[in-house]
Amino acid sequence: MKQIVLGLMAATALSVAGLSAASAADEKPAVIYDLGGKFDKSFNEAAYDGAEKYKADTGIAYREFEIQNEAQREQALRKFAQDGNSPIVIAGFSAAAAIEKVAGEFPDAKFVIIDAVVDKPNVRSVVFKDEEGSYLVGLLGAMASKSGTVGFVGGMDVPLIRKFACGYVGGVKATNKDAKIIQNMTGDTPAAWNDPAKGSEIAKSQMDQGADVIFHAAGGTGIGVLQAVADAGKLGIGVDSNQNGLHPGHVLTSMVKRVDVAVYNAFKDVADGKFTAGTQILGLKEDGVDYAVDENNEKLISPEMKKAAEAAKADIIAGKITVHDYMTDNKCPY
Repeated sequence: MKQIVLGLMAATALSVAGLSAASAADEKPAVIYDLGGKFDKSFNEAAYDGAEKYKADTGIAYREFEIQNEAQREQALRKFAQDGNSPIVIAGFSAAAAIEKVAGEFPDAKFVIIDAVVDKPNVRSVVFKDEEGSYLVGLLGAMASKSGTVGFVGGMDVPLIRKFACGYVGGVKATNKDAKIIQNMTGDTPAAWNDPAKGSEIAKSQMDQGADVIFHAAGGTGIGVLQAVADAGKLGIGVDSNQNGLHPGHVLTSMVKRVDVAVYNAFKDVADGKFTAGTQILGLKEDGVDYAVDENNEKLISPEMKKAAEAAKADIIAGKITVHDYMTDNKCPY
């Protein structure tokens, strides 16, 4: 009798193991990075980190593709969908038209777009309150500045990046109403995301005008900004990923945007049968954005600065401070 029970238990265990293996085989997540590549140390790399964490936690492999030009977005989406991949996560607002088209062609596949809204029954749109995180780093930048002049370097000149800039200006002005803020965009084409030399050039120009703290929202171009600022002994502010460690002691903080969590959750929700379409909006309240403090920059953030940032964060979450969203009104009131 004991042998029969043990045999049944073993058979059950094999059955469950077989079911898990089959389920794992059925999971076919994929991620498509925006221009600039997955190792941009910023937006794309955050997406990569989320996919890698899911792989490490579950053992489930994923497919990925780094586009080299605009046309490849639609091509990659369609190829993955034809191959049965789902969910297919694509990073970047520029993919909106492509995902709207391809999602309509493959209604059984699940798609996720980050930084844009696509209204389809099989598409999840994840957008962030970038302005809230940018407000906090603006506050910290103004407190750290000795010259009273700070800078902002954007990548491609689009409303999304103006959203970062406006939030940053709001935080700076709330701290020092007399502060001077120098703003420059890198360009008006996608090449603006991947031009570190141009980023360095712009940063040097801003420092020549007195800026001693510069925040970038420029993808791979921002690597040049942070390098130039560090070389000059000034302070930079990173974006999307935690970039504090790129130049320890010269990156004041980073406005982290949890693209990694958006990718991880998309993969997991499909695996768990809990995928939902529609729009997810992630701000400070949802831990979607924040400022980063770690061993690389903790000496740069004084107790007074930390206290002020945490107070502003609490007030934003409570609705006592409303940070202007440039995407809803293309004007910056600060």
